[in-house]
Amino acid sequence: MSGSAGYDRHITIFSDQGRLYQVEYAFKAITAANITSVGVRGKDCAVVISQKKVPDKLIDPTSVSYVHKLSPSVGCVMTGSIADARASVMRARGEAAEFRYKYGYEMPCDVLAKRIANISQVYTQRYSQAYMRPLGVAATLISVDSELGPQLYKCDPAGYYVGYKATATGPKVQEALNFLEKKLKNKECADGAWKDVVELGIACLSAVLSVDFKKNELEVGIVGGAKEEGAEETSKEFRALSEEEIDERLQAIADRD
Repeated sequence: MSGSAGYDRHITIFSDQGRLYQVEYAFKAITAANITSVGVRGKDCAVVISQKKVPDKLIDPTSVSYVHKLSPSVGCVMTGSIADARASVMRARGEAAEFRYKYGYEMPCDVLAKRIANISQVYTQRYSQAYMRPLGVAATLISVDSELGPQLYKCDPAGYYVGYKATATGPKVQEALNFLEKKLKNKECADGAWKDVVELGIACLSAVLSVDFKKNELEVGIVGGAKEEGAEETSKEFRALSEEEIDERLQAIADRD
């Protein structure tokens, strides 16, 4: 009897078909944020690009960001609830710092992706015990690994993580994936230097959203790109491009068209 009573108490969470409604709500929250992002892997770089929407004219735009640095070599774009994204980023930074302290070298991208996914998976098991709901955010991680080269991983609220050549998240995900599949057909990664990979990501977002972006409407994070603004030398450290650098890439796309 006690078993059935326990099931009744959780009837709003578990369906008799075995579906986990809270996890499905988390996936809907990613779409509801109405932000589409893409990640693309190049020959010697990896790039994440996201729309940037500032919800209120009085908000300082520099305080709204979806692209985050998790460790010197790993960065990500978070798509979904911005509050959940910040909580997830803080946890990921803590995990990366702890790994560095414990083992003496930077946490590899795939290991961090696995750790984030494992934490998310625990939330799908234990929220029925008033523990914690799954976070309504998907993380796309990038780095250039010293052994494996450019890395691109995505983690979702169910605790699933996998590596990609290119991927997308958000309401226009299917259209973006179709675009990227055509561009990367029979290829292991995107062609060209880091600038070409950034332009491919921007072109993908622009095509699926039917928008000509301004420099303040995008955020771009890169590893394997220029060490700093204007420099030609590349770096394996993650950094976000400045508005001026984004404008240069937008101008290059416009000139090409």
